Order: sequence, then C-alpha cells, then structure tokens
Amino acid sequence: MLKDFAKLQTFLMVIKEKSFSKASAKLGISQPAVTQQIKFIEDYLDTKIVDRKKNGILLTKEGEDLFRIAQKLEKAIVNSEKELLKIINKEFAFVMGSSYSIGNYILPNYVQKIKDLISNDVFMNVGISAEVIDKLEDKKIDVALIESPEFRDGIIYREWIEDELVLFSNQVLPKNVKAENLLDFNWICRDEESHTRKLYSEIFEEIGVHCSNFNVFAVLNSPTAIKESIINSDSNAEKPLVSIISRHVIQKDIENGTLFEARLKNHKIIRNFYIAYLKERKHDAFVDSVVHYLLSLNKV
Repeated sequence: MLKDFAKLQTFLMVIKEKSFSKASAKLGISQPAVTQQIKFIEDYLDTKIVDRKKNGILLTKEGEDLFRIAQKLEKAIVNSEKELLKIINKEFAFVMGSSYSIGNYILPNYVQKIKDLISNDVFMNVGISAEVIDKLEDKKIDVALIESPEFRDGIIYREWIEDELVLFSNQVLPKNVKAENLLDFNWICRDEESHTRKLYSEIFEEIGVHCSNFNVFAVLNSPTAIKESIINSDSNAEKPLVSIISRHVIQKDIENGTLFEARLKNHKIIRNFYIAYLKERKHDAFVDSVVHYLLSLNKV
C-alpha cells in the first residue's frame, strides 16, 4: 500500500479538512471515492483508523500511528520531488572532494571541463583523505580524489594517476641524495597521521634513517604551507631547508627555477591517486561521466 501514496494523500486530506466532503472537494474526487479509499486502507490494515462524528473526524490510536507515518512519507516525497526538479532544471551542484595536493594543484586544471561535461556547477571540497571519504559516505560530495585508498564498504575505488614524492628545497640539491646526507638538512615534516609522512617514513626505515633523528624546523599538514615556507626561507643558509612533497605540487616552481628537487639514491617514492564514489551511484549518469573523463587523463 505504501507504493500507492494516493490513498494516503486522501487520508491526510481527510484529517486536514476534518471532513470527507471537504476532502473530496479539495482533491477533486467524489465523496464516495474518498470513503472507498479510506475503507481500502482500513481493510488493508485490518483496523479502524477514523471515527466520523457529528463535529468532524477523530483518529483512532491506529489512525494516529498511520497519520505520523503518512506525514513522514509525504515529506520525503516532497523533498525527493524537489531534488528531481533540480536535476531536470539543472539547478544542482556537483561536489568534488579531494585531498590537499590534488585539490590545490591538479583538479583546478579540469574543473571547467567537468562543468561543461555535465552542464552544471562544480564545487570543490578539500581536506585530508579520511575526511573526504567521511563526506563521501555522508553523501556531501559526489566523487572523491584521494592520495590514499581509505578502503571502506560501499565505496568503489579506481586507480587514477601516478604521483612521485620528491625531496625539494630552495637551494640546489644533489641529483641523488644518499641516506646519510638526509641528516645534513633542516626539515619541514608532515604530521605523523599524514599518508605522505607514513609513505616516506617507510622508505627511510628501509635505508636505516628515522625522522626522529632529523633537525626538524616545523611540522605542517598542508603541502601549500610546506612549499611556501621553503620558498620564503633563507636560500643562503648553511643547511638547506627541505621537505618531501608530491611533484605535482612543485612542478611549476621547478620549471621556473624557484625550487629544486632531488631523489633518494636507488629509491623512487611512487604512489597512486584514487577516484572514489559510492557503489549505489555507479550507474549515476553524472558520476559515470566525471569518472570516465578523469580516467581518460592518462598523464597529468
């Protein structure tokens, strides 16, 4: 019966107007039709839901319970219709969630193309990967682009583009830095919960170096803050100020000579970025279009 909401709408109108005849006038159907629909509900539930009194309509206890349920259904249907109208009238906004490096340095290059692709506004929501996936689960964003998988049930993950983490400074560095030379620098490190920090710490441990032994100048979370701190540090300092960061973040600065990169000798720190979206939306036309477009970007 819940699928046939018309009968419940008749029930709600009867309660609102406190009259079968007034309800029939409002609904544009005959009074016998109103009576028949109320009887159908009572037969279906095998209980009486309204008492017709001289002074109007009274709900039975079961009728009061049904009234609360019907009101919730009516509200949900009204809200759903509003959402449908937004899609039909192209009034909705598509929200992209991304981790810092992607949101600040990669995604902005493609937002306009995505807007054109789905003919709608595209908003960006930037944060750490775990927070972005939380918002994806809460349906506050439509597609997530993250640095680490953050695997959770109900979410589809697709490998996207490759990323390399490099050592960098505003001073010229050796092309390949040996493990023992890492202790000769001043460092800006990522916070310990950062996926980037965990990744390069694993490599350091393999070569017998630990972050705890570094001369740490600062611990920062944002790659932008790290980059700007190093750009504005003393480029003539005896010990270069360094950090490890996604090459996507500093690529333009390397090209214009503002920053310089280096790699660990005999080691390359590679990771994949991921596209994530809810399984329940894998056939959503907008999500599907955006995901296929992003996957088509073989090189960024």
